[in-house]
Amino acid sequence: MTGDLLLGIDLGTGGCKISVLNCSGGLEASFSEDYATSHPQPGWAEQNPGDWYLALIACLKRLWTDGRVRPARIAALAFDGSTHNAALLDASMRPLRPVIMWTDQRSTAEAADLDREYGGEIFRIGYQRPNATWTLPQLLWLKRHEPEVVSRVAQILFVKDYVRYLVTGVACTDYIEAQGTLFFDMGRRRWSQELYALTGFPHSALPTIVRPTEIVGRVTHQAASDTGFLAGTPVVCGTSDSAIEAYAAGAVDPGQCVAKLATAGNFNVMTAEATPHPQTLTYMHVVPGLWYTVTATNAAAACLRWFRNNFFEGKAGKGTKQSESTYTRMGEEAARSPVGARGLLFHPYLQGERSPYWDSALRASFTGIGMFHGRGDFVRAVMEGVAFSLRDCRRTIEAMNLPIHEIRLIGGGAKDPLWAQIACDVLETPIVLPMHSDASSGAAMLAGVGIGLFSSERHAVDRCVRATVKLLPRAAEAEIYSRLFVKYRKIHDVLAEVYHDA
Repeated sequence: MTGDLLLGIDLGTGGCKISVLNCSGGLEASFSEDYATSHPQPGWAEQNPGDWYLALIACLKRLWTDGRVRPARIAALAFDGSTHNAALLDASMRPLRPVIMWTDQRSTAEAADLDREYGGEIFRIGYQRPNATWTLPQLLWLKRHEPEVVSRVAQILFVKDYVRYLVTGVACTDYIEAQGTLFFDMGRRRWSQELYALTGFPHSALPTIVRPTEIVGRVTHQAASDTGFLAGTPVVCGTSDSAIEAYAAGAVDPGQCVAKLATAGNFNVMTAEATPHPQTLTYMHVVPGLWYTVTATNAAAACLRWFRNNFFEGKAGKGTKQSESTYTRMGEEAARSPVGARGLLFHPYLQGERSPYWDSALRASFTGIGMFHGRGDFVRAVMEGVAFSLRDCRRTIEAMNLPIHEIRLIGGGAKDPLWAQIACDVLETPIVLPMHSDASSGAAMLAGVGIGLFSSERHAVDRCVRATVKLLPRAAEAEIYSRLFVKYRKIHDVLAEVYHDA
């Protein structure tokens, strides 16, 4: 190792973010770049894999131009990415079609068929129930509707793995990412021949599985030309974004919980052993031997982005500073709205919903609108509605009797003081805000473990993770939200019937 800095690359649902950490865990630099999701039909969500690499190049260009970090200082880099999303590649390793994203609902019928015919076997082997989020029903949809594509598939890679292939020329994935497919054998830690056979795709297309901390290759000369990295820089595999987020937040002990206000929202509890449940997701943790249970809402910060793009100036594509300025103005208007947004309630089902309903037919709604409501009330209602959705997610965790002794709030929404306090009041629980809890920071930590800078995954947490502040719920606000949450759930129950009748 010749450099003194670690670089993490997060390829999230909404964009790419890079973070550079020093050997003491301090943040040296961070940049982000959005990429587009297309919705060619209602309920569909697709991305162009080439956009991921271009976004990384754009982030790195800004990093090198900034001047504080030189390529020679990067000792190693690692990746993380949104999971479940399969890039289908031909024999020349070129994408055959846009990638079906985890938010896509087109495979709802396939998921129902899988659950009806093989549900018990899938849950026994993969620890999850089928729904449209998973790669297995997505591939089954492609088998039924695009057999000409399936016949040409030579390699399947996932978001971070595809971009890392472009950087190193090595195709592989890690065992946590593999769990997001629903054709991974959780007990044996290998691809499940039985479940993968249901897709109709060639077995030879599956990538080799490695550890998240394994050095899988080095920056090629072509990638060095594209990105500005020094050729030969070590590249560590990395893992899925939800696993790396819990790691970056310092949630590495049973009973710690991560609540996430990012593109999607999560309520993830760390456990000492696997606790599969039909209404949750179950994953291995980055720390060996640890697991985490996931309840999740499909749209969190994505709701605020949607509202910005449609009802505020400074829409996406106007530049980072313009976007930040627009979000600031939205927050200022929301702050002038009282707790409860004058009775305006928002349900964040812009893309159906996962926990606790697992219902792709649900749709978002504003209810209780009056002539007296202004734009700031709508912004505040969006923030409160997403927080109510997280509280809804927590109900499943409570029903499972999983202990929680600490909640750490992460994601872009957690950086908004108003939204963070709303979440704290809605959850009626003290909340810890970790410093540098972005997934890209966690990926940088894994890079340090991979090259031996840190002796273990926990050692990296001890060196790099710090808490900034602890929020406490406000009694009066929490009481109002508790009453509103009852109304929020009643509205869901009534409107769910309407959406299913449509």
